Amino acid sequence: MSLSAQKFSVYRSLAGIPAGLGPTVAAIGNFDGVHCGHRQILAAVVAEAREKNARAIAITFNPHPEQFLFPEKAPKLLMPLGERLRLLATTGIDAVLVLPFDAELAAMPARTFVEDILIGRLGVCALHEGANFYFGRRAEAGVAELKNWGEELGFIVHVHEAVKVRGLEVSSTAIRERVVAGDLRRARWMLGRPFAVLSTQARGRGVGHRLLVPTINLADYNGLLPSFGVYVTCLRIGERQFQAVTNVGDRPTFAGAGFSVESYILDFEPVEMNETTPVEVEFLYRLRGEVTWPSPEALKAQIMKDVARAKRFFRLVAKL
Repeated sequence: MSLSAQKFSVYRSLAGIPAGLGPTVAAIGNFDGVHCGHRQILAAVVAEAREKNARAIAITFNPHPEQFLFPEKAPKLLMPLGERLRLLATTGIDAVLVLPFDAELAAMPARTFVEDILIGRLGVCALHEGANFYFGRRAEAGVAELKNWGEELGFIVHVHEAVKVRGLEVSSTAIRERVVAGDLRRARWMLGRPFAVLSTQARGRGVGHRLLVPTINLADYNGLLPSFGVYVTCLRIGERQFQAVTNVGDRPTFAGAGFSVESYILDFEPVEMNETTPVEVEFLYRLRGEVTWPSPEALKAQIMKDVARAKRFFRLVAKL
């Protein structure tokens, strides 16, 4: 069997790496969002791995290093690890190594990381990295050091400049900024797909095994969300897909209502589900910000306007 026919694998520690895995062609990164820039680098990894009959591997971390090192300032992530792995599997790579980011890894010198992990455990023969890549204890090394060590230790380093989409430099940070601002169009350009949140329905609503009303609330979610407001969304419940309008916010018209991500399904049909059924909200377009209305009646009137605008959005999209 050729290496290109190997089943996609996930190794969740150094101990999980099988003996004799190499040679490998690798990329190291957080890969939050698995955006257009990540995909370009990983496509190059796969292409070189196929040429060399090597395995293509992505090396990532859990938790995100900033969440471990600076938990109070760490960014909310575009997606949880499970979704990151699912999307990485679609890039054509053969495996992902998920390194637990802990005090030991944080204190590891960059040279040790190269010798012990890249060479010793993975048999890396080539690396692909972005120009702004840094790693090792206190981010002490970058692509310049990698190139020097590659010449000494026998692996090639390919440096990729940042990808630009419609004049925008693509990065996970830039996408997070666009999502937080409610700029879903530019976030979609850089991601290569709409920004989405994957969760389940909120517990304690007595839904049972069937959703019989057109409104659904997401369970508590600790990842990134768009700014407070009302959005045109696509809602996936298990294998079913619906058009929806989603409110992200504190529902200030109702005192003490609290924060929620609440979706109103436009083309509703009863659907089988329970409190573990995956629910994905795909954010397509921001309709407006969150407003405190003078009465529930005024809010209801505005919701009807939001629904009309959302239906028009879907009609226009269907014509494209």
